[in-house]
Amino acid sequence: MTHRYVPTTSAPRLRALPFTGLRSAFADGYGARDLRSDVLAGLVVGVVALPLSMALAIAVGVAPQHGLYTAIVAGLVVPLLGGSRFQVTGPTAAFVVILAPVVSRFGIGGLLLAGAMAGAILVAMGLLRLGRLIQFIPHPVTTGFTAGIGTVIGVLQLKDLLGLVPTRSPDHFAERVQALWQARGTASLFELGLGLGTLLLLVLLPRLSRRVPAPLVALPVAAVAAFWMHRHGIDVATIGSRFHSVVDGVRVDGIPRLPPLPVKPWTLGPALPLELHTLRVLFPSALAIALLGAIESLLSAVVADGMAGTKHDPDAELLALGVGNLVCPFFGGIAATGAIARTATGIRYGSRSPIATMVHALVVLAAVLALAPLISYLPMAALAALLLLVAWNMSEAKHFVHMVRVAPKSDVAVLLTCYLLTVVFDMVVAVTAGMVLAAFLFMRRMAEVASVELVEDGNPQLKVKLPRDTVLYEVNGPLFFGAAETAMDAFKAIGARMRVLILNLAAVPAMDITGLVALESALLRLRQQGVLTLITGLRPQPEGVLRKAGVHEEPGRVQFCATLEEAAQVAAAHVSPAPPALTG
Repeated sequence: MTHRYVPTTSAPRLRALPFTGLRSAFADGYGARDLRSDVLAGLVVGVVALPLSMALAIAVGVAPQHGLYTAIVAGLVVPLLGGSRFQVTGPTAAFVVILAPVVSRFGIGGLLLAGAMAGAILVAMGLLRLGRLIQFIPHPVTTGFTAGIGTVIGVLQLKDLLGLVPTRSPDHFAERVQALWQARGTASLFELGLGLGTLLLLVLLPRLSRRVPAPLVALPVAAVAAFWMHRHGIDVATIGSRFHSVVDGVRVDGIPRLPPLPVKPWTLGPALPLELHTLRVLFPSALAIALLGAIESLLSAVVADGMAGTKHDPDAELLALGVGNLVCPFFGGIAATGAIARTATGIRYGSRSPIATMVHALVVLAAVLALAPLISYLPMAALAALLLLVAWNMSEAKHFVHMVRVAPKSDVAVLLTCYLLTVVFDMVVAVTAGMVLAAFLFMRRMAEVASVELVEDGNPQLKVKLPRDTVLYEVNGPLFFGAAETAMDAFKAIGARMRVLILNLAAVPAMDITGLVALESALLRLRQQGVLTLITGLRPQPEGVLRKAGVHEEPGRVQFCATLEEAAQVAAAHVSPAPPALTG
């Protein structure tokens, strides 16, 4: 049953960091009934998160327990400190494309260290109050990212879905596809049948009933089918056959029955020297993890607000996410962010506060401690089917095609560029190029909205009579970089007979340094031509910029007027001949 939470009281606006989400939930009243709802929602989300966390860790290229440790540690830390009441944090599909190349190059130690660096970046973003800036990233950029990630994840699941045994595992997508194609002869019909059966259950069960999460039925059925095949001499790859660990000198198949324990991240796998060179090499990946994590987490929080009728604090959410990612690597966890699907599931099943997310983490912990031997029977093909469905949902194919059809050409170009860079190269390149494209798109939009218009006598918008040899120019839109120079170019064609120029800046809400330089250049040209410039309609922000830059009145050259009427009177006095002197 869908649960829509509407606050019963007007909670105070809590801007102090952290604990914003938890405190705002308690400010609206929290009782035993709310706790019961949170526990039930946490149980359901924990059941959904258990196989997903393992599948995502495997997709990244690490053992499944690292995904479980991420769900446990991040699921306890982030909701406690965060700014959203409903955010469920853990490993997500969006990170697979970034993390997999890091594992391939630097091993698990490099992956965990990059995650900790990303956490430090996110903490800085939260403390600097940059949470609201994420919303200014254009929709084509984020859609291109997610569609590209969905494509990569979906194609790479063919390995386990078909039971392929490639001889190599390259870093880049195109080379991986080629390796899978070369291994096509190793495909297994039994693995394919198991995977397709699981996928069919995952798709059909929600149409029959949404009360029971589909993975709770589909994956145990797949595990029983794999066990039956094994008893009849048909072996399929499972978590137990693929992954092993050594605990107290004893080999353990599958995941160890241990909670997350403190570790030094850089010592796992091939040891990495903890020095400046290592941090410098990992920094681009860490920055990409931080940016994508911020986008994904805040987008998830916005979706949660829309479903539940609440508001989140984006700065507190970034701070909490950063702390979570700083802590996770020291317990064997990979990078974490807000998970949209798990967050929505929690709301649908009655989540009331961050306590539900913390309960979900405890459910995953209990499963690790109690069900580890049974989890080892989960077939890899079934987990691949689960990730295939996740990849399809996150790609939003229908929305992607719709955008290509109806969006302006510039937006389509950005969309396709981000998509192709994500698929062909990697997320580090795609995130970097996407942010640059976002800046260029912003500059183009500013250039389109900012303009300078000549208002002549007879214009219906002109409410004052202009004196002779006087022209009126109106500047429309903000004078930002990319737009200021184009707008100020209008003054280059000033006629020689003009003596007064009235510059109306009433429609300029803001001006940056580029706009200031362009305006100063225009004033200099007018001064050299002997034209009096009357600036009118200044708004507070541009007025502050001009005052700070030392642009002041100069008799006969530059003068500020409060209104257009006052400017017309000053112009009339300037162009009118002086009255003859009286003689006695």
